[in-house]
Amino acid sequence: MSATTACTPATFEQTFERIRTQMARVVIGQEELVFGLLVAALAGGHVLVEGAPGLGKTLVARAFARVSGASFKRVQFTPDLMPSDITGSSIHDRRASDAGAAFTFVPGPIFCQLLLADEINRAPAKTQSALLEAMQDRQVTVDGTSRPLPAPFIVVATQNPVESQGTYPLPEAQLDRFLVKLTVADPPREVEHRIVRSHALGFDPTDLSALETVTTPTELLSMYALASSVRVDESIIAYVVELARKTREDRAIELGASPRASIAMMKAAQVVAASAGRSFVTPDDVKPMAKAVLRHRIMLHPDAELQGITADERIDDILRALPVPRAVNPEASAAEGQATA
Repeated sequence: MSATTACTPATFEQTFERIRTQMARVVIGQEELVFGLLVAALAGGHVLVEGAPGLGKTLVARAFARVSGASFKRVQFTPDLMPSDITGSSIHDRRASDAGAAFTFVPGPIFCQLLLADEINRAPAKTQSALLEAMQDRQVTVDGTSRPLPAPFIVVATQNPVESQGTYPLPEAQLDRFLVKLTVADPPREVEHRIVRSHALGFDPTDLSALETVTTPTELLSMYALASSVRVDESIIAYVVELARKTREDRAIELGASPRASIAMMKAAQVVAASAGRSFVTPDDVKPMAKAVLRHRIMLHPDAELQGITADERIDDILRALPVPRAVNPEASAAEGQATA
């Protein structure tokens, strides 16, 4: 799909698959991680990736930047990281002072299209909050001046679920800004064997020049627009809303998902449908991303946590108990209506 070609369900499906195929060349055995990142990015959202060190969290972000042609910056979050280290700051310019402009704004690394916030939970709350405006409004305000960020703007943040010393848990308000939370588990034995073999054959994770750039940021925006136009039937909207509301009624859940979660599930389902070349959403498009959208937005009761219950298990139980609406194909319905007329 070129920059001058309009995005259609067919071209969306083809480009989505080409991106996924290219990324799979270096991100081995992490199909769910790659799929989830692509869905979130094309839904206009941000991604939180949780997993132990050495599982490819950083690599998947770098690979997506390479394949999509997006400008990329990485920030290593540390306890001494200041907000200005991310957003940028105004510095005194001696030469400019003669012309009446004594301060010049120097943009920080956040002025890119794909920002990797590595180990985001190691930075203090003040620095984490510097991302809130950027993630929500796609702009940063420094010295009273708001500056727009490049489009698209996607934050991929990583965190380690094991270490607690020297970390600052993300507040609920910031967690809610992430469209999905993806978890990365240890690979099976055969997948780990493939990974080690690729390194034995000379694979260098710092050099991704062999990956083909199959799209552009402009095309990503066209794909986002196409996904946003995918039709969502009233029965699907009711299903999504009920799914979110059930998390607020579940006895094991102390804090359920907000309406923002319902919107996120709908947007993710639209991308899943478009990736299959369809112009309408079915219930099966909602289910694959439900846990990724909901798991970081719910808080379990302490009693449930003591029993070893996890957020994913509760979401699975809700999905199984919730009646699934009958899939509606609006194209077939329209054709049937014309035939009847």
